[in-house]
Amino acid sequence: MSPLASLLRVRVNHRRRLLLGLSAAAVFLSLLGLLLSWLSPAIGAPLRAGLDFTGGTQIQIERRCDGACEPLTTASLQRRLAALELPADPGAQAPRLGGGAVQLLDEGRQVVLRLPTLSADQSQAVIAALEPDLGGIEPAGLGIDTIGPSLGAQLLRASLVSLGVSFIGIAAYITLRYDRLFAGLALLCLGHDVLITCGVFAWLGLLAGVEVNSLFAVALLTLAGYSVNDTVVVFDRIREKRQQLQGASLADQADAAVSATLTRSLFTSLTTLLPLLALILFGGSTLFWFAVALSIGVLVGAWSSVAVAPTLLPVLGRR
Repeated sequence: MSPLASLLRVRVNHRRRLLLGLSAAAVFLSLLGLLLSWLSPAIGAPLRAGLDFTGGTQIQIERRCDGACEPLTTASLQRRLAALELPADPGAQAPRLGGGAVQLLDEGRQVVLRLPTLSADQSQAVIAALEPDLGGIEPAGLGIDTIGPSLGAQLLRASLVSLGVSFIGIAAYITLRYDRLFAGLALLCLGHDVLITCGVFAWLGLLAGVEVNSLFAVALLTLAGYSVNDTVVVFDRIREKRQQLQGASLADQADAAVSATLTRSLFTSLTTLLPLLALILFGGSTLFWFAVALSIGVLVGAWSSVAVAPTLLPVLGRR
């Protein structure tokens, strides 16, 4: 047994309250972030929903810069949008752009606008109005994407249904493979991992304006599979130790299982984080938050599989 495994065995065996207290604190902060996000007038939901879920128009503009781009701020562009009067479509009111989101990327070379649903003429009017402030636009770097509100709501429903089905399937598999107690613990750890990941993004939405989109839903589904896989490995080893250490208490059996799987869990998490780190550094803005969400989920999932499920098992098993 490695020194690190021995150290973790001592912590799991004698520091149950500390380990569960850390998880409880993380869950509390996550719930607080989700609640504050829901109560925020600017968000009105547990997470700041992106264009994929709310519908609207996204305009991505590449500035024409010789060398370094002229300094530009999101506040000045938002003021310009708020003062802009767009032509109205027949039978409809002209959209107001005061609540639009502006993001500067690549040291100000890329400008991303997230606005209410606009027609083609209205989108061109926005681009023409902002061109003097941007100092020129590269036509090849211009992109306009529009998602209707009904499609956004459909994507949101599909994401929630997919996550719910994955929870049910995981519970059924572990119940058949092990027993109801193990299935309950696996779902508890899975909910723990998903909740903390969502809580981090709730705080990011409140403090930095980070939005979640369909890729975030994909990250949660991937996290569900990864988290349960880690937990099932520990459960398998616990079942083996229960046969090998029949005279020991359930707590000692769980500690022995954690010690036996620690090295595997650490190496698996590390090798998973390496490509995610590459995506964060070199994957571009599209995949950045997707990779961040998965990285958080991998770290939290590794924690729950060795520090939450094995410490709760002896407590719930006695009852």
